[in-house]
Amino acid sequence: MASSAIDSLIHGALFSTDEMREIFSDRSWAQKWLDTEAALAKAQGELGVIPKDKADVINEYAKADLLDIPSIGEFYKSSITIVPLLKAFKAVLPDNAGEFVHWGATSQDIVDTGLVLLQRDAYDVILRDLKLCQKHLLKIVREHRDTIMCGRTHVIHALPITLGYKVGVWVDELGRNIERLEEIKSRVFVGEMAGAVGTLASQPEKGLEVQARMMEILGLEVPTIAWHVARDSQAEFVSVLALIAGTLGRINHEILSLQRTEILELEEPFFMGKVGSSTMPHKRNPQVLENVLALCRNVRSIAPSIVESMVSENERDWGCFLSEWEAIPRACHLMAAALEKSKDIFEHMIIYPKHMEKNLYLLRGLMMSECIMMHLAPRLGRMTAHEIVYRTCMKAYEEEVQMFDALKAEPEVAKAFTDDEIKYMLDPHNYIGLAPQFVDRVLAKYDK
Repeated sequence: MASSAIDSLIHGALFSTDEMREIFSDRSWAQKWLDTEAALAKAQGELGVIPKDKADVINEYAKADLLDIPSIGEFYKSSITIVPLLKAFKAVLPDNAGEFVHWGATSQDIVDTGLVLLQRDAYDVILRDLKLCQKHLLKIVREHRDTIMCGRTHVIHALPITLGYKVGVWVDELGRNIERLEEIKSRVFVGEMAGAVGTLASQPEKGLEVQARMMEILGLEVPTIAWHVARDSQAEFVSVLALIAGTLGRINHEILSLQRTEILELEEPFFMGKVGSSTMPHKRNPQVLENVLALCRNVRSIAPSIVESMVSENERDWGCFLSEWEAIPRACHLMAAALEKSKDIFEHMIIYPKHMEKNLYLLRGLMMSECIMMHLAPRLGRMTAHEIVYRTCMKAYEEEVQMFDALKAEPEVAKAFTDDEIKYMLDPHNYIGLAPQFVDRVLAKYDK
């Protein structure tokens, strides 16, 4: 019976996905341990460390479905080594093959390598979905390259931009996160086969050959030296997830902000039957966006605990990776849910260009102050232009009048500029800078 939000039949869809739940299921944990033991046995059988026929039996029976998995949990009440798995595995092995399982290994070799194999499966899902998020946003960038909207700084209207430009910034940030994920593979997906204190003292003759062949079978990097207490790679993995959660959180928060009733330039996907309130039928709440924000916040909160667990004792310390067993899967669950929901938001987001156009004029031309100043400066001087525009803007702001009328009331401006020239300065469509060109650069970099 489920006892956490991740496995809950009620709340589970809010906190994970079926795919990620399968990756970190009890069966999967046991299977990755068995895969590790089988690879070790296969390598040792090939190299003559153990009888090859026994290694073949070990590999044939290395199937989690054959194990009494609940018994492993019972044994874990008195042991946090790999012994509970070995007991369950030995029970299904014929021909005395159980006596040759785990030859020369230590528990942490198996549990660390098993966790890395699980992380690799989770990593593939996370990387796949992150790329899909970027793909959906690239479509918006391409289609809205020239769609004018308000740029905002410090939550206040600043200068005009385009929607393509705004989303292009999101795409580029996601691109850097994709690069980070791809760059950590060689550091994170490293197996462990080192023995009790990491010296392979139990296999002095063919230990290095066994280690190399075992990792080749598993498709993992060969460790330069034991990493029983060197947990930086695990910390890096979760820290990169935290960075991704920061990016997803920022993007989804921006969409949420632009869904405000007073703005309504973007909106999360809506369908008939989606209910926002039990008492206010009109509500189209950004509930999925809020879900993603909560998930991303929780992912970011996990990273410090894994960094903290890097501090471990001597050549072995169970405390460090007991934290990892709980927290790394949880980070992957939450990240998977955040990405699954973000994919849908980005692919089916509702965009309101008419609202963007209307909002350009909410400040009655004040948003164009820089444009006005840059036009006045060549004729009136830079400092004089700034003083005039500042004075005019504050007057227009407080009296809530059109900037055109305020400028016309300035003798120096009225004398130096025609009405058409002033209207040109106040048109936001004439002052989007190089936004479209920056969009093109993003498309050229990622649109493949």
